[in-house]
Amino acid sequence: MLTHINPKLPMRNKKTTRDFYCNQLGFNIFGNADYDGYLMLEKDQVQIHFFEFRNLDPKENYGQVYIRTNNIDELYQSLLANNTKIHPNGKLEVKPWGQKEFSLSDPDNNLLTFGQHHQ
Repeated sequence: MLTHINPKLPMRNKKTTRDFYCNQLGFNIFGNADYDGYLMLEKDQVQIHFFEFRNLDPKENYGQVYIRTNNIDELYQSLLANNTKIHPNGKLEVKPWGQKEFSLSDPDNNLLTFGQHHQ
């Protein structure tokens, strides 16, 4: 019965978050309404929602999302070509659990990990 999941992550500044996800990661704004303190973004079949938390301390933010992809090498290279900063401990590699993964952090220190099953 379940069909989708749309994680909600904290953001300090809507414009900063929108610019990062749209310009660096290729997301688009979802929907026609512009809600105060709330942002909905999508790319392909993935939606991420953000709620305003102006007093968020990024050093204390542990928001995380795992996003599966079917072409991780192309995604990784496109982000590098766009000068998107990869997490220092998140370079593209095959993990012991059989996933090929990489990670990056957004401006509010939400960790985005991208993964694909490695054969």
